[in-house]
Amino acid sequence: MNFDEYRSYDATGLAKLVADKQVTASELLTLARERAAAVNPRINAIVRDVPAQPVDDAGGAFAGVPFLIKDIAQDYAGLPTSQGSRAWMSTPAAEHATVVQRWIDAGLVIFGKTNLPEFGAKAITESQAWGPARNPWNLHHTPGGSSGGSAAAVAAGIVPCAGANDGGGSTRIPAACCGLVGLKPGRGLTPMGPATGEAQHGAAVQGVVSRTVRDTAAMLDVICGGESSGPYLPAVPDSPYLSAVGQDPGALRIGVRVPSAINPEPHREAFAAVEATVRSLTDLGHHVDELSAAPYDDAALARDFLLAWFVHLAWDVDQAKRHTGAGDASFERDTLIMAALGRATKSVDYVDAIERRHQHTRRLSTYFESYDLLLTPTLATPPPTIGEFDLPVALQHAADGLIKTRVARLLRYTNIVDDMVDKNLGWVPYTQLANLTGRPAISLPLHWTSGGLPLGVQFVAPLGGESLLIRLAAQLEQANPWCDRIAPL
Repeated sequence: MNFDEYRSYDATGLAKLVADKQVTASELLTLARERAAAVNPRINAIVRDVPAQPVDDAGGAFAGVPFLIKDIAQDYAGLPTSQGSRAWMSTPAAEHATVVQRWIDAGLVIFGKTNLPEFGAKAITESQAWGPARNPWNLHHTPGGSSGGSAAAVAAGIVPCAGANDGGGSTRIPAACCGLVGLKPGRGLTPMGPATGEAQHGAAVQGVVSRTVRDTAAMLDVICGGESSGPYLPAVPDSPYLSAVGQDPGALRIGVRVPSAINPEPHREAFAAVEATVRSLTDLGHHVDELSAAPYDDAALARDFLLAWFVHLAWDVDQAKRHTGAGDASFERDTLIMAALGRATKSVDYVDAIERRHQHTRRLSTYFESYDLLLTPTLATPPPTIGEFDLPVALQHAADGLIKTRVARLLRYTNIVDDMVDKNLGWVPYTQLANLTGRPAISLPLHWTSGGLPLGVQFVAPLGGESLLIRLAAQLEQANPWCDRIAPL
């Protein structure tokens, strides 16, 4: 098998070749490593090697398929989980994460860990610890974040799918930037242990980025379900998620909304992405309504999301300091700014933000009484350029001075906060809804811009809607094939 043949198969297809003894796990790993050696110096997707030992007669649904895991919340025993931070670069994990063990049990051959922003705290992948990951469709642009390294690796053909996770869009945003499928399962469906019970009050979940809907569905079958140390025993369907691929979703009623309170005037390509999707949905027999307003208070939800995120980041920094002895110099400026804002938040205000999630959830559940799905762009703009979100030099100096003098809480009274909000969420205002409400959502690669960059669309479903999302995604994939589109890298 040569690389072009390898690239033409998804993970499900490669697993069948291995099972039929048409190719060996060792051969596939060699091809994956060769491709990584050729392209990773340019895209910086893989940041740490994992000593893979393929077993050519191993069992499992994905036996012999090369795979990469994200370097946060996907611990590999004996290797550091950097979380994209210099503070954690040399602290080895004591045990495999449950999700990693499930991938290993499925026969996947894990040979590397992928790039991400520090603590997964941004929608771009440009950490000081590892350097920026780059988009294979255009190396000047971001592959998104926080699962940017995984998405870049898949788009570049190193692996057909890779580990991701999503606490505010971190699977769907990179999928949208790189022309991939990115499913965020509902709260509690995938395991976050054993190191933690649930992350960010359940807002963060595990998953993959992939090139095909069937890979996404089959991978969900591999990793879904509770664990003995977890907080939930999640309900899973009687039939595998993979069986939903090819099933008729029926005639669905779908509401669509493009403007948001955070970005009232999205880029014309975001409108184009949704308009093309609406045409396809209509041709397939679905009923689509343009919504005059978002079915939730998107401005309030954004504020609640960021407030909780800043508090969690303050905890992340303090935990790293306790466990590693790291000082402020081991963390990025933006991380210290966000952590300072988190520490300046009153405990009652934090609880208010968490409790208001139920208000957002009730408004969304009321919407789903009339509609089956909600459609938005995944991104409000095409993927930004590398370095586009760097703080202006004057603000950098102001922030450094406040941090060094231990009065960083005063940052809340500067325009740094507004600048960070606008830049961090202005181009991705749609994805946090599914995390805070615990609903499943998927990004599909249904649009490429006039400049040749992917810009995905997002569907949000009610509780337990993963199978419905998969049925519709597979229908759209058949009507608008995307798997053969190859990044020009």
